[in-house]
Amino acid sequence: MNPAARFPEIAAKIIKEQEFVIGPLAWEEARKVAGIQVVDEKKGEVTIQDADPKGIIDRLVAQYEKIFGKASHAVCHDAVKDILAQMPPEEVPASLR
Repeated sequence: MNPAARFPEIAAKIIKEQEFVIGPLAWEEARKVAGIQVVDEKKGEVTIQDADPKGIIDRLVAQYEKIFGKASHAVCHDAVKDILAQMPPEEVPASLR
């Protein structure tokens, strides 16, 4: 998979997993993160619009953690652990290491 294509997938999986926990509020919180654009909430499609996709993922994780605490960080990590396992360590956002 193209490394750049991983980041929208990571963001979408995190948001969808958070949605299981907090419902539609997950999408509202994701929209507050600069650089994330929700394309289709029902399909779970997002785009990353920034030169620093790792930074955007870090901000997304921080947004959930700010509102819902440390447990939300674990939810984020667990949502994407399969993708992270396929990535070189230097590509993994710091918040997900």
